[in-house]
Amino acid sequence: MKTQKDNQTNLMDRRSFFTRATGAAACLGIARIARAIDRDWSGINPLRYPDPDVVVLDPRFAKYKIGNTFIQRLYTGLLWSEGPAWNGVGRYLVWSDIPNDIQLRWLEEDGHVSVFRHPSGNSNGNTFDFQGRQISCEHGNRRVVRYEPNGSVTVLADRWDGQPLNAPNDVVVHPNGSIWFTDPGYGSLADYEGHKGPLEIKEAVYRIDPQSGKIEKATDEMFKPNGLCFSPDYQKLYVAETGATHYPQAPKNIVVFNVIDGSKLRNGREFASMKMRLKNADVAGLADGIRADVDGNIWAASGWVGEGYDGVHIFAPDGQRIGQILLPEICSNLCFGGSKRNRLFMTGSQSIYAVYVETKGAHIA
Repeated sequence: MKTQKDNQTNLMDRRSFFTRATGAAACLGIARIARAIDRDWSGINPLRYPDPDVVVLDPRFAKYKIGNTFIQRLYTGLLWSEGPAWNGVGRYLVWSDIPNDIQLRWLEEDGHVSVFRHPSGNSNGNTFDFQGRQISCEHGNRRVVRYEPNGSVTVLADRWDGQPLNAPNDVVVHPNGSIWFTDPGYGSLADYEGHKGPLEIKEAVYRIDPQSGKIEKATDEMFKPNGLCFSPDYQKLYVAETGATHYPQAPKNIVVFNVIDGSKLRNGREFASMKMRLKNADVAGLADGIRADVDGNIWAASGWVGEGYDGVHIFAPDGQRIGQILLPEICSNLCFGGSKRNRLFMTGSQSIYAVYVETKGAHIA
């Protein structure tokens, strides 16, 4: 049985082969042999089936890879895209282009893309609650908001202990009605994704109580908590640690907490390391947005390394990396969508990608 190391070695061997073949074809003046990274990302002319950029690293991932589908680039030309969320009733994907201060919408019906909201408060993470209302984290306004059916905006959170929030980043909802969000402050570190200003409180994860609306600090143990998601049974909360962007001592990993009574976090510990061996060296990028499937696997948008790493890393419930979806750019966020919740939508730094998988998202958005 092949090990994860064997599969990673084979992956790099395949990349090396494509590189050598491309150079040889150019010298001979014959048709160029395309590497997977140079494919036609329009989705019209796939390289071949099965898609070589959906990579099985462990036999446990094989059942999730569909043999006759491929990764499609649905849209490109963005500055920095994040926060994809699927609306099941409207059959559309909404996401944020943070520097352009807009939210965009992709229609499943015909692939049409249009500006959905402008200005958007330099929004980052988006989700939908169990009543179908959109919730967004606004970098520029340092707040979490909900868009009501009548078009009005409800501010759910903008301060903690009398101080303004740093710049809320990602958000998820619990069946008990509570709303959980991270506040690492990236949108306040420069004017590009918000408004430059001081971070006046410790980076943390917060919970908004569904009855009182009170904001409760769930944990401030992490350096910069970023993407987050619940396990399928809502008994665990996974949080991506991206503190290494500004704290050299911060680990590059995903942390998991036990959720107690749907309101408290306990026993934070490393779930998965973002270290990976490529080209006979250990490299470590960062996980950003994360989502769980119905089997408890964690799908992590990842990047900041390059070819062979950037894309989506899939971790089994025991924290072992079992598969990858390779993209030609950093993957910032992701979500499951489509009528069967079996289509994975991925925001790259400048583009939107999608691929069908043989599993379903554990939650509504």
